[in-house]
Amino acid sequence: MASLARTFATRLPARSYATPAMKRFLFVNNKEEEKQGTQVRQYSTTNLPDFSKYKKEKSSGEASRNFAYMMVGTTGLISAAGAQATVSDFLANMSASADVLALAKAEVDMASIPEGKNVTIKWRGKPVFIRHRTEAEIAEANEVNITELRDPQQDAERVKDPKWLVMLGVCTHLGCVPIGEAGDFGGWYCPCHGSHYDISGRIRKGPAPLNLEVPEYSFSDDKLIIG
Repeated sequence: MASLARTFATRLPARSYATPAMKRFLFVNNKEEEKQGTQVRQYSTTNLPDFSKYKKEKSSGEASRNFAYMMVGTTGLISAAGAQATVSDFLANMSASADVLALAKAEVDMASIPEGKNVTIKWRGKPVFIRHRTEAEIAEANEVNITELRDPQQDAERVKDPKWLVMLGVCTHLGCVPIGEAGDFGGWYCPCHGSHYDISGRIRKGPAPLNLEVPEYSFSDDKLIIG
């Protein structure tokens, strides 16, 4: 109707629709057109989709993921604590206390070792040489000029009883075990690199820098106690 009125108005001379009746007609049609435009704008509103469902699912996924991270972290901490406790217990068991070391003594029946013979025992994981020396061996050990020795020691400094020589059976060069009653000086000989020790265990020839070590020991009646 409004478009018809506009068409009709454009075809009339300017003076023909300037009358009061024509103005009233155009005014009414404009009102109807505005009303229709308002209604069109009202019904042309678009409804936005609801994404709340997807937002909840995303939030739920993040919560599950955070919970999984927390569980993994907690499990890792518990495992680390358990491993630390296990290692600590292992090291505590491996390291002997002072009380245990104090009890790590070896007793030898001296009557079981004939004069002029060697006996080798194991003490704290190391070999120990015990020699029941003869009078001739004692005299030979005392006749040595200590100024000629690489590691000068009197025989009396190495024994508590001249008849009994007690030494660790470990070569002072590289830790090999020397052979008794061998070598150029009638004592011990290390076959690894050719070190020679005399009847007092003193180094006389070869690469070894020191005499054979004398451990702590004592006598109790007819027992030799090492350690």
